[in-house]
Amino acid sequence: MDLNYYPYSLWLKRHYGEKVYKLPVNLPVTCPNRDGTLGFGGCIFCGEQGGGHETLSSKTSIREQIDTNKRYIGKRYNAKKFIPYFQSHTNTYLPLADFIKAVDESLVGPDIVGLSIATRPDTITDEQLRYLEEVQTQRHKDITIELGLQTANDDTLKILNRGHQCADFCLSARRVKEAGLRLCTHVILDLPWDNREDVLKTAQVLNKVQSDFAKCHSLYIVKESRLHEMYANQEVPLLDESEFIHRCILFLTHLNPDTAIQRLVGRVPEEFSVVANWHKSWWKVRDNLEAQMMRQGNFQGQYYTKYEENEDGRKNADYNKQ
Repeated sequence: MDLNYYPYSLWLKRHYGEKVYKLPVNLPVTCPNRDGTLGFGGCIFCGEQGGGHETLSSKTSIREQIDTNKRYIGKRYNAKKFIPYFQSHTNTYLPLADFIKAVDESLVGPDIVGLSIATRPDTITDEQLRYLEEVQTQRHKDITIELGLQTANDDTLKILNRGHQCADFCLSARRVKEAGLRLCTHVILDLPWDNREDVLKTAQVLNKVQSDFAKCHSLYIVKESRLHEMYANQEVPLLDESEFIHRCILFLTHLNPDTAIQRLVGRVPEEFSVVANWHKSWWKVRDNLEAQMMRQGNFQGQYYTKYEENEDGRKNADYNKQ
């Protein structure tokens, strides 16, 4: 079926000429927003597993995790090429030597075409970026850094206990791009403390930093998270599915059409969540979103305009609102 947005699967097929699948890898790392370096408790939506619920134990070696997932995913999807994905927690939050060792172990074999690394905007060093730039150039493996922005609204970021502001994300994104690496940005589109204008601003931020990929999430509540506690105390006015879909369409229609969409809806196993996707399978929400875009004649980039810079240095963009 033709889609009204640019899916990551299509980008992969165009770039590599065949199916490519990501392999989740769980490193023995934590987060500086948990251990007191930047803050305590972590983001309110984050559980003990970090951002990964489909990973093997971090006590399992990187090679064993990759080989196990490769066998399963390769057989299930008839895939021959793979991208290891350092998924849970903050995967640049470790000594440089350990980081280099993890990257080297993950890039063994001609069927490994790249590496994706999830991290925080404030926790990636110049030394790590220089090393990854060398790896990409010398070993011809495509490197993607996945940064969590979540929203362009600094007030909401404070509620989320992110420990950074939108400006920190923009600075880190620029450093990633200057190193010649690809950038994937994570956003949550139905945060109850955001409004539709914030969704527009978030799309504009991705356009400004020239994010190669976007990973969109619906807000779900992980058991025993701070958000779970807030929800139990009736402090979280969750949005309904129709508002989420409206915000997704708003985001996509203002997003650069060349930004490939890695995900449209959050995914979490039922045993880890209290509330997720309005008690539906994630793909049903995605299908409803795609169907509504078709009915309304919406498409990614429909209202996209490039950022320009005024003489006084201020950023601006003209856009049409739905």
